[in-house]
Amino acid sequence: MTITAERKQTLIKEYATHEGDTGSPEVQVALLSERISGLTEHLKTHQKDFASRRGLLMMVGQRRRLLDYLRRNDQARYQALIERLGLRR
Repeated sequence: MTITAERKQTLIKEYATHEGDTGSPEVQVALLSERISGLTEHLKTHQKDFASRRGLLMMVGQRRRLLDYLRRNDQARYQALIERLGLRR
């Protein structure tokens, strides 16, 4: 359900746009995508965990808003990110 500190650091290094970058949309979307995939697996076995389902829907909405922001401001970065993460759209 949660991601380990090591996995988080590797994701930050992989998607960072510059050294020490943790707040760019690319990094935030990558971290949210990792958390979303973990929570999706959790909900496959725990169908009645509605609190986690609500958290999942909030994370999906946050990722969608970040992707919309990125698409409005820099189309090339948006396309590169969704291809790297394998997201539909």
